[in-house]
Amino acid sequence: MKLPGRSGRRRQNSSQKFKPCKERSSMSTLFDPIQVGDIELANRIVMAPLTRNRSPNAVPTALTATYYSQRATAGLLITEATAISHQGQGYADVPGLYAPDQLAGWKTVTDAVHAAGGKIVVQMWHVGRISHNTLQPGGAAPVAPSAITAKSKTFLINADGSGTFAETSQPRALELAELPGIVEDYRKAARAAIDAGFDGVELHSANGYLIDQFLRSGSNHRTDAYGGSIENRARFLLEVLDAITNEIGAGRTGIRISPVTPANDSSDPEPQPLFTYVVEKLAAYKLAYIHIIEGATGGPRDFQQGDKPFDYAALRSAYKHAGGKAAWMVNNAYDPVLAETVVAKGEADLVAFGKLLLANPDLVKRLRERTELNTPDNATFYGGGAKGYTDYPALA
Repeated sequence: MKLPGRSGRRRQNSSQKFKPCKERSSMSTLFDPIQVGDIELANRIVMAPLTRNRSPNAVPTALTATYYSQRATAGLLITEATAISHQGQGYADVPGLYAPDQLAGWKTVTDAVHAAGGKIVVQMWHVGRISHNTLQPGGAAPVAPSAITAKSKTFLINADGSGTFAETSQPRALELAELPGIVEDYRKAARAAIDAGFDGVELHSANGYLIDQFLRSGSNHRTDAYGGSIENRARFLLEVLDAITNEIGAGRTGIRISPVTPANDSSDPEPQPLFTYVVEKLAAYKLAYIHIIEGATGGPRDFQQGDKPFDYAALRSAYKHAGGKAAWMVNNAYDPVLAETVVAKGEADLVAFGKLLLANPDLVKRLRERTELNTPDNATFYGGGAKGYTDYPALA
């Protein structure tokens, strides 16, 4: 779940303007087209995944189609996190990717985005332990690598229709024999996404959800082939990635990672070697893109875990040295000037914006023309209807 309230976008006042960075003509800009795997993008501005809790019974609605199609001028739209199975569901009224009515709802969305000239991928999600038993099949306990309760909260809908945040439930540790079934759920969801008209998928491996839970020693205390060493903790991620890329192709597959975020009680004392190993393994896949959350999700960019700051430049160098060629997408607290700068310097190929695109459906035009930006309405981020969802004004 990428909570828009924690998306890390620096608040933009409605009167705020920005100055361009100095660029040479040979430098790339946010507005240049780019080929990302098998997907051709009109520009390098990406809509980050933002949970909005507006899909009753996990089904996207006509309003969802309006919301995404309004923002289709961004080079790429990444949907809100979308559960691959009922077991993978962790928040009320978030969409799914596993039932016919959900897929029919998503087909309406992808058709609307394509009609508006946009490209859209779905973020594939299994929350693992970040759930509540009332959201699980039969009221069961959420599943996790280990039976460690997260110090986190989930979002529930009350009987009167109001929303509330609640502590996550005690999870149970997954049995070894259950893991192939979850890998298969990912494969089926990837195929369903393409059949529903998506241009590709993003594998959610960040922010303390199931795959991230396997990666980190703070949430993975297993003693079998999926725990202990970095190689073992990364095994589940690579098995899932194998299943997805074999099904739909690596060129339509992206992945999101968050090396140091504490979101959902995720922690590891040595994130640099862990994620260096991960990206070196990712280099073997001809992925469309790698999406990096820099710093704490929705928090400071310089947040660190362990005894030293995380070196994102070294991470990218390790990926390239291993032969990786996927587009490098950055996210977290990027304002327009910083975004322009990193693309111009070649430090990133794509920049994902959260609240700025939430509040400015025509963000591409506003950035190009250097005009004022709408202010996000925090009170309408989660749940509700059109207010704070599809009613943000565009430029005349």
